[in-house]
Parts: sequence; C-alpha cells; structure tokens
Amino acid sequence: MTSELIIDVKEKEISIALLEDKSLVEYQTEPRSASFAVGNVYMAKVRKVMPGLNASFVDVGYERDAFLHYLDLGNQYQSYAKYLKQVQSDRKKLFPFDKAQRLPDIKKDGSIAQTLAKDDEVLVQIVKEPISTKGPRLTGEISFAGRFLVLMPFHDKVSVSSKIKSGEERTRLKQIVQSVKPKNVGIIVRTVAEGCDGEELRNELSVLMKRWEDVIQKVQKTQKRPQLVYEETGRAVALLRDLFNPTYSAIYVNDNDVYNEIKDYISLIAPSKTSIVKMYDGKTPIFDNFNVTKQLKSGFGKTVNYRHGAYLIIEHTEAMHVVDVNSGNRTRSENGQEQNALDVNLGAADELARQLRLRDMGGIIIVDFIDMHLAEDRQQLYERMCRNMQHDRARHNILPLSKFGLMQITRQRVRPAMDVNVEEVCPTCFGKGTIKSSILFTEQLEHKIDYLVNKVGEKRFTLHLHPYVAAYINKGFWSLKRRWQVRYSLGLRIIESQKLAFLQYEFYDSKGQFIDMKEECDY
Repeated sequence: MTSELIIDVKEKEISIALLEDKSLVEYQTEPRSASFAVGNVYMAKVRKVMPGLNASFVDVGYERDAFLHYLDLGNQYQSYAKYLKQVQSDRKKLFPFDKAQRLPDIKKDGSIAQTLAKDDEVLVQIVKEPISTKGPRLTGEISFAGRFLVLMPFHDKVSVSSKIKSGEERTRLKQIVQSVKPKNVGIIVRTVAEGCDGEELRNELSVLMKRWEDVIQKVQKTQKRPQLVYEETGRAVALLRDLFNPTYSAIYVNDNDVYNEIKDYISLIAPSKTSIVKMYDGKTPIFDNFNVTKQLKSGFGKTVNYRHGAYLIIEHTEAMHVVDVNSGNRTRSENGQEQNALDVNLGAADELARQLRLRDMGGIIIVDFIDMHLAEDRQQLYERMCRNMQHDRARHNILPLSKFGLMQITRQRVRPAMDVNVEEVCPTCFGKGTIKSSILFTEQLEHKIDYLVNKVGEKRFTLHLHPYVAAYINKGFWSLKRRWQVRYSLGLRIIESQKLAFLQYEFYDSKGQFIDMKEECDY
C-alpha cells in the first residue's frame, strides 16, 4: 500500500487529504487563522469548583469553560503546583527544573474541593476539542509528543510501547533512554522507535525538553491568565508526526511556506525521505489533479454509494451515529438471497471503515446491516470489519452482530466529526430557482472581464470555470478565449475546476488572490 499526502493551502484555509492506493481515507480542513487545540498547554484560572461532579470548570479563553475532572489532574499535581509557585515567585531568575521537588501522588479517592479553589492557577493541556455544547476537556498531566518519544514532566519512569514485541529490542531502547533522560521527567518510547539508534532518540529528547523549558519561561514572564504557553505544531506537521511511515511515496504542497515547514520536519525525523516532499505548481487546482475533489463530493453527505448499486445512509444525532445498509438496485446473486446479503454487507464494511476515518466519526456508531441467517456469515462480517479497522489510528472497539443484526462500534472522539456539505445553494440563482438563459452566460462573463480591464485596471488574471464551460470557451482556433485576449489586450488563463457548479465562476488576480465579481442582482 502506498500513501500520498495532498496539502491544499488557500488564502483563508488549509485542507489536507490522505490517499491510500489513490483512495481518499482521511481529510481535514480548517481556517488558516484557527489552530488545532488538542495538545495546547495553558496557564489557566479555575472559574468554578463543582464538588458534586468532583470536577472544576476552568477558563482557557474559549467561549465555554473547559472541564477538568479530579482524576484528570494527574498524580503529580502537587509537584506541578509547588514548582509553578517557585517559578512565578522570581520574574528575573528561573528556578531550575532539575532542582524541583517531586511530591507524593495525590489520593485517587480525593476531592476536587480540597485540591482546587476558585481563582487558582493551573497548568493544563487540552485533550478534547470543544464538541457541540461542551467546552474543551482538560488534563493536568502535561505531555509533549514527538515521533519516537513522549515526554512527561514530573514522572520518572521509562516505558516502552507494548506493540514492540521483541524483549531484546525493548531492553535496548529502555537502556538508551535511561542513559540520556534528564531528572524529573518520564519517557514513553513509541512503536515507531523500534530500530532507532541512540543519536535519533537523543536529538528528539532534546527537542522535547526545549518545548517544556519554553513553557516554563512563558509561565515565569507572563502574568495574564488564561495564557497560551505552548501551541501544538501546524496541522500539516501534526498529522505527519502521527501518520508518517515508510509507505509514503509523496507529499504534495502548493504553498512555499508550508512546503519548507514540512521539508524541515521530514529532514529532522527521516532525512532519507526528504525527496518525497514536492512542490506542486500545476495550473489545475491540486485537489482536482489528484482526484480528491471528486472523492470528496461522492464521499460526504447523507447517502454514500458503493459498489454494485448498494449504498449507506449515515445519520448523526447528539448521542450517536446511525448507519443503515441498503442493497439498492444491486443485481441479485445467483447463489441466493443469503449470499447477496453477505456480499452487500462485506462491501458496506469496507466502505464504513473508510467513512469512519474520512469523517473522523467518534463516540457510538450503530450499524444496521442486512439480516443474515447463517452464523458463519455473521462471523465473517465481524472479522472483515475488525480487519478493515486495523489501519485506524483512533482507539476503537467493535462488538459482534446482535440478534437484531446491529453492530455496535465505539471510536475515540477528540474533535467534532468532519462534515463537508455537498449540497449548496445554487451559485447562479442564489436559491431563487430561476436564472437568465444559459446561452447568455458567456456574455455575462465578458461584461465582468470588460469591467476588470477598463474599470479596475487588471490586465492579467485567471478565470476558473466548470470543465464543460471551460471546454466550450476554449473550443476551436478562434475561440472565445482568444477573442477576449485580442479584444482586451490581456493575459487571460482559463482553468478547469471540478469544485465549481455548471454556471459558477471565480476570478483570481496575477498573485492568486480571489477577486469577488459575483452580484446577486445580475441574476
């Protein structure tokens, strides 16, 4: 299996698509002004203590207060609290971390009311994004994740991932980390560290320690609360840190800054793979070029079609996701209805595993498969689903089919499910249901071009159109495009864009900046 990462950087947002064997399996998009909050560390203030919940609500700067349960404070909360007081007591000289005292663990059956009070300052890290009506979920056990190691201040233990089975390799890694581990920190050795040499582990450990030292310096120098003291890496780099493996054949980026950021990161974690980072400078939009746009349009929405006419209906409620499997107009199997049901269900298992990753669906998922009477068929479906989910990074649990033919799945949820709305208001009629004759569309475009050239003074620009319309405008030697170029003495480029509706258009200037030329009154 080969993997390709496609990164589309636009003026206002950045979108990331992961392809496995050319099939879209993961997709993330977010405004460039926003940041991915999970992993961020804040020096925050306790807003309210709730003894009944044995928890507190903490202000980290979000619209809704974050939730911090007593059990999430971390065993080393007292050590953190004492050290932070020592750090903030002297704004000029930083109290050395290696001299910090590790105090006894807090009691597991303790009370939040005896540990925290209103307006107390706490160092916390976000472990769950705000979801629906809930604020972020916090932990007081700070950790900094690298590719090979996870560093945890005020711990003293070195642990090795249980997925590394070789006892000899586990011992080797543990000895290397023990020999270079600073005082007052614990280390978790991740699965991908298997086979790494000591130099790689030492380099990453020094990077992670620098992050913790930067946090302490910000806590010392700033008095504003809440205060962001550590921000997780950019979305593209964060995804790479967790996903990167030797099967990556290419990483395509269409922005110079992000390209350099990713190349620097790859050169740090895998110098031999630096060449797979490639700058995309083609004229066709990057997602169109790699067939991502088409897969997005077909992969999201309430109804998802898969092979031989069968389809899934995916509904989301406040409590859970519900998936219904339908055979549709699928041709019946020659081996009877039972074989037909099995074929449809196995196809649904393949598509559902992809959809869970693609939409990042979490929480409880209930799947209503087509009824099957044979126990061996139900077991085969269960095993197929488990095998498909092995590629999923999120923690999950799958139960066999119930007597009602339902499969229950739980999947780790750290942020809202991805929802791409594939149904949109018509860009040419603005929802009115009527437009001017389509034969006049090219005349409207020419009016816009005339306005840009003679009123705005824009001589070079790009016009993005639906592929069918672009083909019509480029048709023939004396095409409409050529006539416009001659008539207005301009450098005009026509770009086919699959994301645009039939009579939709977009203008971009010579620097790639969007020019808004749409006016509802025109229609």
